[in-house]
Amino acid sequence: MTILVTGSAGFIGANFVLDWLAINDEPVISLDKLTYAGNLQNLASLESDERHTFVHGDIGDGDLVDRLLAEYRPRAVLNFAAESHVDRSIRGPEDFIQTNIVGTFRLLESVRAYWNSLPDADKSAFRFLHVSTDEVYGSLGSNDPAFKESNKYEPNSPYSASKAASDHLVRAYHHTYGLPVLTTNCSNNYGPYHFPEKLIPLVIHNALAGKPLPIYGDGQQIRDWLYVKDHCSAIRRVLDAGQLGETYNVGGWNEKANIDVVHTLCDILDQEKPKTDGRSYREQITFVKDRPGHDRRYAIDASRLERELGWKPAETFETGIRKTVRWYLDNQDWVANVTSGAYREWVGKQYA
Repeated sequence: MTILVTGSAGFIGANFVLDWLAINDEPVISLDKLTYAGNLQNLASLESDERHTFVHGDIGDGDLVDRLLAEYRPRAVLNFAAESHVDRSIRGPEDFIQTNIVGTFRLLESVRAYWNSLPDADKSAFRFLHVSTDEVYGSLGSNDPAFKESNKYEPNSPYSASKAASDHLVRAYHHTYGLPVLTTNCSNNYGPYHFPEKLIPLVIHNALAGKPLPIYGDGQQIRDWLYVKDHCSAIRRVLDAGQLGETYNVGGWNEKANIDVVHTLCDILDQEKPKTDGRSYREQITFVKDRPGHDRRYAIDASRLERELGWKPAETFETGIRKTVRWYLDNQDWVANVTSGAYREWVGKQYA
């Protein structure tokens, strides 16, 4: 038995592969294009592990995917591959269209052909799990109930629109062709190996470097925060027991305003890595112009996943965020490697 994981060198994909091989011996075939956020160093601990095979490639390369499916005969394909940063989608949406829409389409075509070729028993057991985001649902008002799986799609950025399109394609391939699919829509992840363009790793990195901590607008944008290893456990549970063709929202039950998240990070750093002058990292907070179309609030209602599949997060925000800060403090070489070169130039332009 084998699984194929796309986007395996990215933040969530890498955590999933590492956790998967830590708790069972089923081999993993990893496929990643290794764009700026795909980092083989995330999987360095598996370099000599015979259970793990890494392949450098694109989900949009049908010939490559066909070859991998034919050679390794996976019982499941888990699709983490995506362009995933809203800010980058605003500056350059075409990459998001190509990867998230066209790439997903081509992956589905390859998987459909492979699935149709399987013997009946293997065909019945096969699963295609598509990992998506709560951003497809749009923005919530301060008093609106959290997103449920039944919420209509109202994406507000090129990123979320491209992910919404990919979700629709996955649904269509189930209803049209019978492909056994599952979809998960998660809230904001945080944790180890998070590329430092997103809020939490960016703040940790800039704080330690003595740089400004850029906060969009008034900092009152609210997100539901999900520790990445909780997300991985939810995906494993959906893969094992999810109802075919269905969507499951995965959240951490942790709604926090961005400014409160930054205050928490500063306070933990004040304890774990105090400045020599005794001043607080909070003094580095700087408010910058808000990004276009910035959604005000996301919140996930993950009650279906708990009710039907018995899953709920193991970490609170308080426990998860402290583990995250500690990981970044203990892995400064990793941070230094991923924040070199072109990344520095991009951050300078984005938060100028």
